[in-house]
Amino acid sequence: MSRSSVALVNLRAVVIIVVLAFHSVLPYLASLPAAAYPFDSAPYRWLAFPIVDNQRWFGFDLFCAWQDVSLMALMFFLSGLFVPSSLAHKGSWKFLSDRLLRIGLPLALAVIFLAPLAYYPAYRTTAVDPGLDAYWQHWLALPFWPCGPQWFLGQLLAFNVLAAALYRLVPGWDQPLVRLVGFAGGNPVRFVVVLVTVSALAYVPLVLAYSPFEWTNIGPISFQPSRLLHYLVYFLAGVAVGTYGLDRGLLDCDGALARRWAAWLAAAFFGFLLWAAPTSVTMADWSNAPLGMKLAAGMGFVVACAAGCLCSLAICLRFAHWRLRAFDSLSANAYRMYLIHYVFAVWLQYALLGTGLFAIGKAAIVFVGTLIMSWTIAAAMGGALPVSRLNATIRGVRRA
Repeated sequence: MSRSSVALVNLRAVVIIVVLAFHSVLPYLASLPAAAYPFDSAPYRWLAFPIVDNQRWFGFDLFCAWQDVSLMALMFFLSGLFVPSSLAHKGSWKFLSDRLLRIGLPLALAVIFLAPLAYYPAYRTTAVDPGLDAYWQHWLALPFWPCGPQWFLGQLLAFNVLAAALYRLVPGWDQPLVRLVGFAGGNPVRFVVVLVTVSALAYVPLVLAYSPFEWTNIGPISFQPSRLLHYLVYFLAGVAVGTYGLDRGLLDCDGALARRWAAWLAAAFFGFLLWAAPTSVTMADWSNAPLGMKLAAGMGFVVACAAGCLCSLAICLRFAHWRLRAFDSLSANAYRMYLIHYVFAVWLQYALLGTGLFAIGKAAIVFVGTLIMSWTIAAAMGGALPVSRLNATIRGVRRA
């Protein structure tokens, strides 16, 4: 394995830790209302905040805001990196059938079985009749089927289907993207300028038409209309970088991005402020906010996304090209952990509602408990591999 490949493996482990931490601290945001969101009333805010605790800490608001800006874009980018090698190795039909089996089937099972289990505590916090029969009746009466965090997998599957269709119907469809990456070469500033420009064209018109906070739920499908094309841009950016090469250009451990990690950390912080300042003005009433503030919030978002993603890549490429057994296991089990962790997080948050612990203490218990239980079960499901076999496994993943 090259150092860049090891860094990407470790970054995957870091991402799943951040995802678990993000979902663990949601009930303790200072910006939440005093009471839990009602289960039967639109706009169904309990989908994002199943549990609302009376213990709060503003630091969690800052952490979640930072992750909301850049984490999902980074996940779509990483998901696109290995698509080119997989398509070249398998062809479009085998690639598509494998993706349906690897993403589509677990997605369906998680939405059907795990989502109702995860959201039962959200119903119990406001229900007159907290029984299972009453819950099931209220669940079926909803105008959609909640999917929870699995919305990410639904969009990822759609993007993979699109990539397979383009590969089969439009040979060389990715070459213009690769030329853009080649134009950037080892210069991350050029890359981020291209990424910000394209994502701004994809995001800003939609955020003006909808809002940065609106979600659409159609059956078991859930997405943010304003971010749909934005996430596609990051997925395609990953495809382009993966086609160009994982060990050269942007992802070179000795390249400009890794060497200047401190500058990219500062850029990520500045980008976050560039988004947070106008967003704080528009958040209360987006529809009536001044157009200039909306445009500033939209542009701040795309800048913060790009800077945050490159910051994460830079730090991992600079410091995380080492092997550690725990991170190897986390990376191997990350997908399974993502599928199952939300059930543990929400039920632990619900169990701690009546305790007198401070917000930081509750969040720590939820995070550690969710990490241990989801990691253990994911490993038992077959995710943990002996370290001696990990190299062969990751080489297989890179080909797939």
